[in-house]
Amino acid sequence: MNRIVMLVCVTLAACATHDPRPATIRLGEDACASCRMTIVSMQNAAQIVAPGAEPILFDEIGCLRNYLAATPLTDGALVVVADHRTGEWIDARHAVFTQTAVATPMSSGVLAHTDVRSRDADERARGGAPIAADAVLGSRPRSVQP
Repeated sequence: MNRIVMLVCVTLAACATHDPRPATIRLGEDACASCRMTIVSMQNAAQIVAPGAEPILFDEIGCLRNYLAATPLTDGALVVVADHRTGEWIDARHAVFTQTAVATPMSSGVLAHTDVRSRDADERARGGAPIAADAVLGSRPRSVQP
């Protein structure tokens, strides 16, 4: 009986899906999956994380946008972007995106923030134009939680 219980527990643990969590980017070492440039700043970074998969890292939101336009996400994938002001990871579905004249690594000028308050506190985002999340992430669902 104990062997059966143990086997069931091990099987359930192996099959359980874990919520994906953003990876720690090694600035100056990790490369963007789209343009292959080395990621040197958290202010513009983004990534896609999925259970059981290596994270897909980007040096800026424009590279993330290009990747998503050409590549479907796997089930359970989570797209996260860094708040330009704080560098904190946020779920891209809930981010506030702004088109600016800020010089980003690949010159997209797209910045992300946790909310309007964070955007308004970021002097580099002032004067920018709001962008709908669909313009960055695409119109199909981009983050699927199991």
